Amino acid sequence: MVSVNLRAKKIVDEMIEKSKELKIKVKKLDNGSTILDCGVNAEGSFKAGELYTKVCLGGLADVGISIPGDLSKKLALPSVKIKTSFPAISTLGSQKAGWSINVGDFSALGSGPARALSKKPLETYEKIKYEDDADVAILALESDKLPDTDVVDEIAKECKVSPENVYVLVAPTSSLVGSIQISGRVVENGTYKMLEVLDFDVNKIKYAAGIAPIAPITKDSVKAMGRTNDAVMFGGRTYYYIYSDEGDDLEKLAKELPSSSSPSYGKPFYEIFKEAEFDFYKIDKNIFAPAEVIINDLRTGEVFRAGYVNEELLLKSFGID
Repeated sequence: MVSVNLRAKKIVDEMIEKSKELKIKVKKLDNGSTILDCGVNAEGSFKAGELYTKVCLGGLADVGISIPGDLSKKLALPSVKIKTSFPAISTLGSQKAGWSINVGDFSALGSGPARALSKKPLETYEKIKYEDDADVAILALESDKLPDTDVVDEIAKECKVSPENVYVLVAPTSSLVGSIQISGRVVENGTYKMLEVLDFDVNKIKYAAGIAPIAPITKDSVKAMGRTNDAVMFGGRTYYYIYSDEGDDLEKLAKELPSSSSPSYGKPFYEIFKEAEFDFYKIDKNIFAPAEVIINDLRTGEVFRAGYVNEELLLKSFGID
C-alpha cells in the first residue's frame, strides 16, 4: 500500500533544499529531528504554502494556486486548487487535523502523514482501512510556537520511529502559509463531514477536486481562524466522483453536505465562535463543510449539485468593502 510518509518525505526534502527561495527556516534539534519553520519566525511564500499543503495531503494530491476570474463578480482572490485520486487516504488518512499535541506548555493541532503511524484517531483509520509502516514521520503543526525536543520525542514515541527520522512543519493560522494550507482543506472538509457527520462510506469516493480562496492575512490569530474557515465554508467549491451502491442516495448526500445545510449558517465564523464562547464543541458540526458541492455518481452517471458561494459573507468576513 502507498505510504503517505515516504511520499511526503520527497516534498520535505525539496523544501529543505530550496528553503531560502521558499523563505522558510530549517532547524535541527539536539535529538536529530528537523523543524521546518514556515511562518513562525520565517516569512514563508506562496510556493511554501503549496508544498506545505501537498505534504499535509501525503503527496497524494496535486496542489496549485491561481486567481480564478469566476469565483465572484465582486471578489477574485488567489485560490488553492486540489485534485486527488486517493480522496479518503490523502484527506482523512493524512490531512485531517486529528492529532492534539499537548506536551508541557506546548499545544497544537497536528495533521499530515505522521497521523497514519500514530493512528490518531484510530477510528478514522479503521473506517478508511489504511495503515502506514514507514520509518519516517512527517507532521504539520498549526501553531505560533516551534516545538522543542520534548515535543518531538513524544511524536517519535507515538509514531514508533527514531527522533532523527521526525520532520515537523510549523505554520501559524495568521501567516501566508497557514492561510493557504487551511484553504487547501476544501476537499477534506467535505470528506470529513461525509464520514463523521453523515456516516457515508468515503471509500466509495474515487476522485475529488476542490478550490477555495486564500483568506487575507491578519495577525489576530482568532480572527485569522475565522477568516480561514470562512474561505472554505462560503467560498469553497468541491467535486466528488463516487461509485455508489444500490440504495445510496447521493442526491440526499449532496443536499446535506454544504455548509448552508447547518442551522448556524448565515454569519462569519468568528461571530459563531464568539457566540459559542470560543468553544468548538458548542458549534454545529454541519457548518464545517464546503460552500458548494457537485457529486457525480460513477455508477449511474447522475450529477447532483447543492450549496452556493456566498459572496456577501466572504466580503464581510474578509473586511472588504
